[in-house]
Amino acid sequence: MATEILVPQLGNEVTEAEITEWVAGVGDEVSSGEVVVVISTTKAALEIEAPTDGTLSEIRVDEGELTEVGAVLGVIE
Repeated sequence: MATEILVPQLGNEVTEAEITEWVAGVGDEVSSGEVVVVISTTKAALEIEAPTDGTLSEIRVDEGELTEVGAVLGVIE
């Protein structure tokens, strides 16, 4: 079953974030709670953790790109 990695709600004023670094790559095994991607906003840098154990099967937003809060960053299967 696929699990999406989402940009979390970052406060009322923050509507987008930039992908700073993918720590994991497509095909990598990840564990729940492990940092898989780092994002940044105008206020802070945040480490996004894997919501479940599995394999990172897809990256939907590349490093350096801006994306909206709630967007799907990647998929774990």
